[in-house]
Amino acid sequence: RPVFTKQPGSVVFPLQPGENRREVVFSCEAQGHPPPFYRWKLNESFILPRPGSRYSLMGGNLHISHLNKEEDVGIYQCLASNSFGTIVSREASLHIAYLENFKTQRRSPVRVREGQGVVLLCGPPPHSGELTFTWIFNEYPSFVIQDTRRFVSQKTGNLYIAKVEPSDVGNYTCVVTNTVTKSSVQGPPTPLVLRVDGVMGEYEPKIEVQFPEIVPVAKSSTVKLECFALGNPVPTISWRRVDGASFGRKVDINKASGVLEIPYFQQEDAGIYECVAENSRGRNSVKGKLSFYAPPHLTEKPQDVQKTIDDTLVWECKASAKPKPSYRWLKNGEPLDPMEDRVQTNNGVLTISSLSLADIAMYQCVAENKHGRIFTNAELRVIAIAPDFSQNLLKAQTLARQGGDILIECKPRMSPRGVISWRKGKEALRESHRVTVLDNGSLRISNVSKMDAGLYTCVARNQFGVASSAGSLLVKEPTVITSPAGHLDVTVGESIVLPCQVSHDPTLDLKFTWFFNEQLIHFGSHGAYFEKVGGRSAGDIMIRNIQLRHAGKYTCAVQTKVDSVSIATDVVVRGPPGPPVDCQVTEMTETTASLSWGLGMDNHSPILSYTIQARTPFSLGWQAVTTVPELLGGKQLSATVTDLSPWVEYEFRVLATNSIGTGEPSKPSKKARTKEMLPRVTPARVNGGGGGRSELVITWEPVPEELQSGPGFGYVVAFRPLGAQGWMQAAVTSPDASRYVFKNESIPPFSPYQVKVGVYNNKGEGPFSPVTTIHSAEEEPSRAPGRLRARSVSASEVEVTWRPLAWSNNRRRILGYELQYWGEREKQDTASLIRTVGNKTSVLIRDLEGSSTYYMSLRAYNSAGVGPQSVIVNVTTKKPPPSQAPVKIMWNTSNSKVILRWDKVHALENESEVTGYKVMYSQDKHSRPSVVETNTTSLELSLPVNQDYVIQIKPFSEGGEGSSSRQITIPKIAGGTILTHET
Repeated sequence: RPVFTKQPGSVVFPLQPGENRREVVFSCEAQGHPPPFYRWKLNESFILPRPGSRYSLMGGNLHISHLNKEEDVGIYQCLASNSFGTIVSREASLHIAYLENFKTQRRSPVRVREGQGVVLLCGPPPHSGELTFTWIFNEYPSFVIQDTRRFVSQKTGNLYIAKVEPSDVGNYTCVVTNTVTKSSVQGPPTPLVLRVDGVMGEYEPKIEVQFPEIVPVAKSSTVKLECFALGNPVPTISWRRVDGASFGRKVDINKASGVLEIPYFQQEDAGIYECVAENSRGRNSVKGKLSFYAPPHLTEKPQDVQKTIDDTLVWECKASAKPKPSYRWLKNGEPLDPMEDRVQTNNGVLTISSLSLADIAMYQCVAENKHGRIFTNAELRVIAIAPDFSQNLLKAQTLARQGGDILIECKPRMSPRGVISWRKGKEALRESHRVTVLDNGSLRISNVSKMDAGLYTCVARNQFGVASSAGSLLVKEPTVITSPAGHLDVTVGESIVLPCQVSHDPTLDLKFTWFFNEQLIHFGSHGAYFEKVGGRSAGDIMIRNIQLRHAGKYTCAVQTKVDSVSIATDVVVRGPPGPPVDCQVTEMTETTASLSWGLGMDNHSPILSYTIQARTPFSLGWQAVTTVPELLGGKQLSATVTDLSPWVEYEFRVLATNSIGTGEPSKPSKKARTKEMLPRVTPARVNGGGGGRSELVITWEPVPEELQSGPGFGYVVAFRPLGAQGWMQAAVTSPDASRYVFKNESIPPFSPYQVKVGVYNNKGEGPFSPVTTIHSAEEEPSRAPGRLRARSVSASEVEVTWRPLAWSNNRRRILGYELQYWGEREKQDTASLIRTVGNKTSVLIRDLEGSSTYYMSLRAYNSAGVGPQSVIVNVTTKKPPPSQAPVKIMWNTSNSKVILRWDKVHALENESEVTGYKVMYSQDKHSRPSVVETNTTSLELSLPVNQDYVIQIKPFSEGGEGSSSRQITIPKIAGGTILTHET
């Protein structure tokens, strides 16, 4: 079939004056087999290219020589034809652009008064194609400059001067340019002279340049509206839309407001536009409607189709356009005959019924409005064939369920459609109330029985031949679910089995599918809850550890190749109650809160009781509370919580309990604060003492915020000397305070005082704590300890002794002693410090360096501070112990004795002499060793037999213990004598 690969396009051809030898070519090319031949139309009439004429064909292209602007302008169309049909190309227009010269006759002077407006006419010569206009003032290249007073219309070419001034006098020449041919011509000059009969007075604007009442504008094109007025004073020009809409950013107002330009015109730009001319004498306006139009654009087009004889063709053709398009159809390039009853066209839809071979053709839909038309092509083929089952044989086997219905389809390919009949076995099939041959040839059997099984043959005939196809019908036993539909009632946490037992035809495979609340159960993706437990003829499933969310409808669906059945079981899951709802605080007092709540889900077990919990910013999570009534029954939906702390913010929640358990708590109530009241709790651990000279220090444990009972909380501190009558009092305003210091020079040292601490808040004063006795500040010790002595015990230890001071008197106590010690290369202010407690008179200083001199001093201390320093004494530590470990250790065993020998350890020059050795032995490396000392280099040990021993030897001196030897393992003694040594 022919398909266009090139189609002609519209041409605007420039032709200079006197020129007629130009040539134009319209392209047309189509593919097809056999190759198409071409014809052309001009203005709906065929062009006949004869030898010597100006028209010739080269392939499908049309050549026109010696253009004639009277004969060749018009609409061209190419037709391509082959044995499949004819198609028509899109329309292409030919316009010839030209511009002739002005007539040379002179123009009369235009006489005008100063202040008057004037119009100078251009009167362009004969032309075709778009023109532009300019005016020369007096002589080239002095051109008229457009401003608010002067305007050149590009529609008419005329020059408008709103108000003539003396400087405007002179000759004016209109210059016309053809935008296609690029040629320009000048008209004869028009003189402008001033009349001498006076100056024109002021007058209101008179609009001389205006636009039509209706301006059709194509989609996406650019529209320009011109507006200019004469008047004195010079009028101002403004633009507006009558509907009040504002101009978009793309709208351009130029030429001193004389031109409104709208590029890329769209539907929303359509409307009524108004030009307003104003001056001090008045106002005038003109209106015009810009109407949007769009040529047709195809949105749905027919596709090539192949049909059989007597079939029906339906083609739909749709296009978008403004105004709406009309549709017509072409058959092989000619208008389709709508007179035949079987051919219907309706709003772009073509319907041809009872197709015949005569309908084979190329069809084209033409969508058009007054702004353009568009063509689309489609091929219709009508085929005639004998019956043929090769592409659609009957199914070799059709399975049917006994008692069910079955449809055996028979769909041979044939054109025209003929007669279809059926045979069962070798006999013609008789139709009955159960056996029916449908209009489309398919065989339907209702209430199938075993007798219906057998071989069925479909026979198709038309005038071109006959064909048949056969297939077997097998009748199977129906599938029946033997498990009864049920209702199960279970408790959360239990495991249950949902049965799905079936009887079925043994030759058919079963497929079991389970649904929960109409949703497919994917086994393995629901945690470990669902599990298949059925055999070949059972689809049972188990639900382990069932939860509340598993309550609902369970459906078992069973499928075979011939039928499907299903059964449903409703499962009710009983569990602890759901959370109560809408927990609210209805009233708060100082120590109580009234609560109400609503019923939650009982989860199929009646609610027996409720529990209320509370929390505060000071509590560790939620705590159970006391209520009235004390026991809250299952129908109780309100209660009063008691024993609350005043002036504390509380949240409450409610939990419901049934026979299965306690459920989730309700959402917490909104936070609510109990009312304030007098404080009731006094500070704990009231005590005191210490401090500086002339001070009485009183301490206590602050009252927690939740026990302060209201804002403005503080303490009242009361004190008096022991035995006095009246109390002195002081207020401490900080609720976090934990001490008060009373300072007065009259306070004797270490005197007994009675003290108590009370509480208050904005409501008033609360109780005092019990009275306790404390002492005022004592004086620091006044004497230094005597007889300070220091003795080196080893290379790293020094023992310090002193004579104690008297333990106490009525003004001071001795709580212990403070010892300072420092090396000879250190200063006292960096000394190390050791404090003793009680009446201790000695201390051992450890971790010192050997052969080093240390200085030390001693002071007594008490709660007031330290006393004077004792005399400073010094001591030199002993030399360090030997650094060499014992070596060449030899040993032998006999019966239960071990004899050890080793080399003597010699001290170095700066080390103290060896005075003896320590031998340590144990059964393993981790147990505590036994120690034996000797001042010789040998030792005999009696050790039990049948045990391993670990032995180490280290020297010692007055400087302390030296380095230890390596560990020696002596294996258990086994009767003989073993001799070995370790170095």
